[in-house]
Amino acid sequence: MAQKGVHLDRESLSCSICLDLLKDPVAVSCGHSFCMSCIQSYWDTEDEKKIYSCPQCRETFRPRPVLKKNTMLAGLVEEVKKSGLQAAPDGSSEAGPEDVACDFCSGRKLKAVKSCLQCLVSYCQIHLQPHFEVAPLKKHKLVEPSKKLQENICSRHDEVMKMFCRTDQKSICSLCSVDQHKGHDTVSAAAERAKRQKDLEESRENIQQRIQDREEDVKLLQQEVEAINGSADKAVDHSQEIFIQLIRLMEKRRSDVEQQVRSQQEREVSRVKELQEKLEQEITELKRKDADLQKLSLTEDHNQFLHSYPSLSEPGQPADSSRINIRPLRYFEEVTAAVSEVREKLQDLLTETWTNVSQAVTEVDVLLSEPPEPAEPEPEPKTRAGFLRYSQRITLDPNTANRNLLLSDGNRRATRTLGQLQSYPDHPDRFTRWFQVLSRESLTGRCYWEVDWSGVRVYVAVAYKTIRRDGDSWDCLFGLNDKSWRLFCSKDIYRFGHNKVFTDVSGPPSSRVGVYLDHRAGILSFYSVSETMTLLHRVQTTFTEPLHAGLWFWSYGASAEFIEMK
Repeated sequence: MAQKGVHLDRESLSCSICLDLLKDPVAVSCGHSFCMSCIQSYWDTEDEKKIYSCPQCRETFRPRPVLKKNTMLAGLVEEVKKSGLQAAPDGSSEAGPEDVACDFCSGRKLKAVKSCLQCLVSYCQIHLQPHFEVAPLKKHKLVEPSKKLQENICSRHDEVMKMFCRTDQKSICSLCSVDQHKGHDTVSAAAERAKRQKDLEESRENIQQRIQDREEDVKLLQQEVEAINGSADKAVDHSQEIFIQLIRLMEKRRSDVEQQVRSQQEREVSRVKELQEKLEQEITELKRKDADLQKLSLTEDHNQFLHSYPSLSEPGQPADSSRINIRPLRYFEEVTAAVSEVREKLQDLLTETWTNVSQAVTEVDVLLSEPPEPAEPEPEPKTRAGFLRYSQRITLDPNTANRNLLLSDGNRRATRTLGQLQSYPDHPDRFTRWFQVLSRESLTGRCYWEVDWSGVRVYVAVAYKTIRRDGDSWDCLFGLNDKSWRLFCSKDIYRFGHNKVFTDVSGPPSSRVGVYLDHRAGILSFYSVSETMTLLHRVQTTFTEPLHAGLWFWSYGASAEFIEMK
């Protein structure tokens, strides 16, 4: 406590301008004391206004007071100096480069603890004291230290801007309101602040509500992430189980084929060896008889010869030669062919259905917000070699073929027959009235194929699998509904059709048509293919389902084949 008392005495004997112990102390009539040199320097800056003020309480004097050394204060200062407590105020409160410095401190600047919006000055703790002690200063508005106090001064009139012009949306002083802002909608800065404070609170409420909404959205998205991960894990597990079952089924069928082949092999080998033993026995018997006959032929006894010959010349019981009926090079090759056919059918089935699996995966879309901007489509190839990079093997699906169409060449060719119905089984996918057929393959991504055609009229088409098949409605015909697109080909003209809208197409006649599909970009192009490729017609649309290649024959004998490209 004694140290604190001495400390207080030292502060009471310090100059509020330089913050050091008083040097040649002088007392101003308001009661505050300063170093003579400090107060003289301070008043020198006020000589132009001829009004002099106290740095602490702001009391003004006119004329400039005459100062005399206060001997009593000087003595007290000497006593303090003798006590060894002349240390300067705590240096920890000195203002750094980033701090707001006290405007009243001379020499070493202390950090300001408050700024006054009326005085437009920042004060350290020492120089702030009058604002707590002097009645007029107590009414001033103190704020946190600010380096932007001068922004509150009107650059035109050098006054504090206490008003706000709503017309020009700027702060002004009282002189501005009767000068260049005369007639404008002006209010006090406090009134505008109150209004905007209310708007600010509403904005904060909106922001806080949005924060709450977004936090709930984040929780929802986290739940969706967990749901997606759980569903994906379950799908992978179930798919793995299904594929394991398929593998087990395939393994069982492989084992069954092996067992059947080995069993049949054993039976056939047994039959052959049984016959082989009988033949070997017959050979042994015939050799013995041949030896006896040779021996008899050498005997010189005529009576003996005639006596023995009848018994030796009788033929033995031969093996049943009719049982030896070998089919060269057949053996089990047909088994291999049958298994190969199973493989091809499985490959075709997987190719046809795999698109559905892939599409089911890609159609998983949790977010219902605005879709992302579509990516720029890749440019269409310029040369046939470029198109062949996307060549697609096309085979026709017998289950879709009209019974007047004959499929051949591995189901790549279709021909319209004259009154010769094919024995296709009933199937819901079959075109019953119109002479049309679709491909087995469902087409997505980027694909290219070529069709060689002959006859009077042939239609090269693509269609959704959901196109109608039964009856003679136009909903079944390629190009006469919104589920199909077709190019009419003849020796003289081309014509494009979709949804009952037809367009005449010009281009060099050719018996080969190239079709390019970019399903994602919604591009379908038809080309005349000869030594060069000529674009006949291009469609830009949005495809909503996988497509299938199709053919439609108008005249008897017309034929078309999907080319096997390498």
